[in-house]
Amino acid sequence: MTTRLYLVRHGATVLSAEDRFAGSTDVELSDEGRAQAAALGRRLADAGLVAAYCSPLRRTVETATLITHGSGLTPQPADGLREITHGHWEGLTRAEVEQRYAAEYASWELDPFTFAPQGGDSGLSVLSRALPVVREIVVTHQDQNVLVVSHKATLRLILSSLLGFDARGYRDRLDQHPACLNIVDFRDPVRARLMLFNDTSHYQDQPGRAHGRLSKWWDVNQPANKTEAEADNEAGAASGGSP
Repeated sequence: MTTRLYLVRHGATVLSAEDRFAGSTDVELSDEGRAQAAALGRRLADAGLVAAYCSPLRRTVETATLITHGSGLTPQPADGLREITHGHWEGLTRAEVEQRYAAEYASWELDPFTFAPQGGDSGLSVLSRALPVVREIVVTHQDQNVLVVSHKATLRLILSSLLGFDARGYRDRLDQHPACLNIVDFRDPVRARLMLFNDTSHYQDQPGRAHGRLSKWWDVNQPANKTEAEADNEAGAASGGSP
């Protein structure tokens, strides 16, 4: 058995120009995000997809719909694929969170896997709902190709778990650009092999560079003269979800 999952992050959103915590905020795709998703749809037109699943948020539903346009597939929402919720941080910039909730933010930076801000999700709680969905998809679609559209933090956590990474470092070590493609092959519901990661060649010639929105550890390594806009351009406008 080899089941192939095409794991995709949603396209850029109307918040892509801002470094805001917007995990549970139900924003739509920007025009740029729609173009990214359509480009990925053209890339996957001959992938032999038999089913499509997505988070129920608008940005993921729209991304999945654009990718499967003309295929006859209807994306099926799965609540377990939704993005991490940041509680009372939602809608705030990272600078605002650091100022208002300094102790919480420091704890989250140290261990975003087990710590959660007030009213929010920990990485562990995201995995507890996302992994059963992934397993069910693999079991249901043995030896088939399936599209799964989710979010930045959720996908990083899923990949960390499937590949045996220490999930406490998912923000430092893994990135997901808008409308990026990851391909994971499953020998069975447990054993998985990563075949492609964070690929955006369907809409840009060169891979984006890591920058401050991965984690604060990346901020201190950014050149002092690099503006936020320049970092965004290099990373393919990587906001609109979980910093």
